[in-house]
Amino acid sequence: MDILLIGGLWLDGTAWHAVTPALEALGHRARPLTLPGQGDGRTSATLDEQLAAVVAAVDASAEKPLLVAHSAACTLGWLAADARPDAVAGLVLIGGFPHADGQAYADFFEIRDGVMPFPGWGPFAGPDSADLDEELRSRIAADAIPVPEQVARGTVRLTDPRRYGVPVTVVCPEFTPEQARAWIAAGDAPELARAEHVDFVDLDSGHWPMFSAPAELARLLAAAASRA
Repeated sequence: MDILLIGGLWLDGTAWHAVTPALEALGHRARPLTLPGQGDGRTSATLDEQLAAVVAAVDASAEKPLLVAHSAACTLGWLAADARPDAVAGLVLIGGFPHADGQAYADFFEIRDGVMPFPGWGPFAGPDSADLDEELRSRIAADAIPVPEQVARGTVRLTDPRRYGVPVTVVCPEFTPEQARAWIAAGDAPELARAEHVDFVDLDSGHWPMFSAPAELARLLAAAASRA
């Protein structure tokens, strides 16, 4: 199965470097995506352009692909499922939940000179980054790509209720499946509350398992592909 991999904020397709061979060894075609505004110098890239790139990757797949989205990009994966509800086999959300219609995509940190730079590790102290050694932290920070303002502050637009029929797997790294279920029940993730098929799987890692636990993450993604 084609598995389309979408990194979260500040990440491009190279973030999946260690996951890709593990997935291919398990019999899948891993396709890490690098989107407009991710290292191409286009600070004017928009959320709509990034969505169009994901949809184009879905359309280019020979069969229904599995979408995998990490962190803030869980919303981008959900937008793609909304755009192509009949063309994706399922959606895996790693360490995040999709925003609802009308919300800002990822307006979380300061915008400077038209982009949202990586803010350093301070905001991610604790379970998010506890499994990252200093070498990994330095590498991730050095490779971090500032997010174009029109991506971070883009407005989420959802139009097709058939997205709720797309099977979803929530991978829970720095939080537990029990916490995820509680947040959804409390109304913190209204889009997932309406989804018809949601599985929860635990992963003993921090927020960036593609760096700290790539083999285990690949195994979970392959299992999700088998279910799809």
